[in-house]
Amino acid sequence: MSYPHFSDDCREYHDHVVDFGGTRPVITALCGSTRFKSEINKVNAELTLRGELVISLSVFGHVDMPDRPDLWTTNGSDDKRMLDELHKRKIDLADRVLVINVGGYIGESTRNEIEYAEARGKPVDYLE
Repeated sequence: MSYPHFSDDCREYHDHVVDFGGTRPVITALCGSTRFKSEINKVNAELTLRGELVISLSVFGHVDMPDRPDLWTTNGSDDKRMLDELHKRKIDLADRVLVINVGGYIGESTRNEIEYAEARGKPVDYLE
C-alpha cells in the first residue's frame, strides 16, 4: 500500500528531508496501552522489516515507571496530558493508525487517539 505525497503536507520540512526517489514508505502510528510494551515493540519491528516507517510510543509508563500511577491516568498529570497531545502530533504525521489492542483492550487515552485519527480521515486498523 502506498499513499500519495502532496508537497503541501510537509512543505515546512522539505529542506530537512532527502528525497531518495521511489515510493515513499507508508507511515504508521502505533497506538495502545503502554502496558503492552513488548507487543508494541514486536509490531514495530515487524512493520519496519516490511518497509514501513513506524511512529511508536516512546514512554512506557505502566511497565517502566509503575511507581508513577498518577502519570498514566488519563488527564491525571501535566506530563500525561503533554504525552497525549504529543501522540496526536504523531498521528498527524502518519498515513494510518494501528491500534495494539491485546485481548481487545482499548483504554481511554487510546479511544481518544482513535477518535482523533478518525476525525482527520486517517484509516484505523486493529491488531485484534
